[in-house]
Amino acid sequence: MKMNCFKSSTKVLFFIFILGISYRLHAQNTPQQNTQTKNNLTKKSAFWQHVQFGGGFGLNVGSGYTDVTIAPSGIYNLNHYVSLGAGIQGSLVSSSNEYVSTIFGASLITLFNPADEVQFSLELEETNVSTTYQLIAENVKTNFWNTGLLVGAGYRMQNIVVGARYDLLFDKNKSVYSDALMPFVRVYF
Repeated sequence: MKMNCFKSSTKVLFFIFILGISYRLHAQNTPQQNTQTKNNLTKKSAFWQHVQFGGGFGLNVGSGYTDVTIAPSGIYNLNHYVSLGAGIQGSLVSSSNEYVSTIFGASLITLFNPADEVQFSLELEETNVSTTYQLIAENVKTNFWNTGLLVGAGYRMQNIVVGARYDLLFDKNKSVYSDALMPFVRVYF
């Protein structure tokens, strides 16, 4: 049962990722038909020059615990230092012989780049969590919403950022995450 849940969640996350990439490619291939359309496209191009698509990938593993997250997103670069954006995410969380959770949600993100190699982030995340607890007699299912306020820091290498983020609203008894501190890899094109 775990493997089927993992396979179906992986397919959904892969589809969302491909959808985001195809949208980016389609936006760059808009045909120009006449002068008026060309002028409108030039105005749009000025906007799209500040937009980047990409997202993040998270992996949190421990003794019998796995959390894999894929989070495609888009950002708008206000200037060289500040970017604002939004994204969606999907996760599969599993604890050996205890539970399996699928998590889907959305987030708003602010990125701050004080130097070329440093990036700080602030994310507000709202996720829906569906969990199946594996008990001896029967499986018990729960479904709830979780809010996270995550601050992060990372090392930036052009379009790639590797770092960690910390959930300020983390409560071990109520949070979807096993730990408040989570590593991430974030990429924007």
